[in-house]
Amino acid sequence: MALKNYNDKRKFNETTEPKGKTKKSDDKLIFVIQRHAASRLHYDFRLEMEGVLKSWAVPKGPSLNPDDKRLAMMVEDHPYDYKDFEGKIPEGNYGAGQVEVWDSGTYEPLDETSKLSDEKELLKELKAGSLKFILHGKKLKGEFALVKMKNAENNAWLLIKHKDKFATEKYDAEENTAKNSQVTKFLEEKKSLKNSKKKS
Repeated sequence: MALKNYNDKRKFNETTEPKGKTKKSDDKLIFVIQRHAASRLHYDFRLEMEGVLKSWAVPKGPSLNPDDKRLAMMVEDHPYDYKDFEGKIPEGNYGAGQVEVWDSGTYEPLDETSKLSDEKELLKELKAGSLKFILHGKKLKGEFALVKMKNAENNAWLLIKHKDKFATEKYDAEENTAKNSQVTKFLEEKKSLKNSKKKS
């Protein structure tokens, strides 16, 4: 039932997004970050657990600066196969806009003393509202935490970079986006269309 919300929100005869099925990695747990130009540009941060991708929408994008405490709104679980999804979600569909993979790799819990398996340790921390993990991505590396905000909405978390050798003083996810980005192209086309409508 983990993917019921995901499936209920989508019209699979219109969108090329993968249908909700649970699946697991053969070896290490994976993570993916997708840059998503929907009604607003944001980054979707996804961690594999229990055969699905636990997902958070991060409006300002992730950061390697420990001083940047990024708001991360937890959203519905996504299917494992979503890790490779790129493309356009048509108008009139949930999350309509352009999606691309911004970063991906594997991850593991920070707690090396736990007697639980990596996945069970992460699920325990998720339930407790404080996840600590190490990312092995192309862009994001090192220790991070996802902490549930107290006295806020149930789904409001903070994504925080720990101080380690990968931490930097300044970081802007937008500046670390590919030059030939389809999402950037989509945003530019949307902007020029808006401007031409204003003129006409």
